[in-house]
Amino acid sequence: NGEALATARALDAERRASGPRSPLHGIPVILKDVFDTADMPTTGGYIPLDGVKPSKDATIVARLRAAGAIMLAKVNLSDWFGNPDIMASSTLGGSTLNPFALDRTPGWSSAGTGAGLAAHFATVGLGSETGFSIRTPTSDSNLFGLSTTSGLISRAGQMWSYITGERGGPMAHSVYDLAATLDVIAGFDSDDLWTAQSLGKMPMTSYVSFINPDGLRGARVG
Repeated sequence: NGEALATARALDAERRASGPRSPLHGIPVILKDVFDTADMPTTGGYIPLDGVKPSKDATIVARLRAAGAIMLAKVNLSDWFGNPDIMASSTLGGSTLNPFALDRTPGWSSAGTGAGLAAHFATVGLGSETGFSIRTPTSDSNLFGLSTTSGLISRAGQMWSYITGERGGPMAHSVYDLAATLDVIAGFDSDDLWTAQSLGKMPMTSYVSFINPDGLRGARVG
């Protein structure tokens, strides 16, 4: 995003003048290239869509911007339409490598988000999965990720495969960052009526409020 630095400076000035909009104010976000962004192309990693810009942001991208987050970049994925050489590559972007070991895979289709976060390009990112495409790169890149219940997060403006199983979700370096992002993007969206399933099932307080920093103190993990 060529405007990322200008956006950051404007958000810094706003924070000094009136305080933060949310915990995500001024935080850089990377996006799997299935989420529409009006200022950057959305390609799905597919060569024929190279350079194609949507007319508006995906719902959850718009919510992140409204919360003060900076859309830093779109990242690689496994495209659905070509024949990439490995599971973490696209015909447009090529192979995604694992920053911890370049000869190892960084996971399945949300591999670009996982690798980008592992390389500390951003604080949080968005992934999506039909099967386990958030959970695998989260594991392979030593991150925290949430494959949300179908219907919790809007898919309006997101490329996806089938209505009952496709879901988006946050990926991050900590549980707090994950929960703070979920607070912004979760909930009903009239542009994706599948999210009506979330009505009456979300907590009355923020997801962040359930975090106990000492929750694992004294625990034995094997």
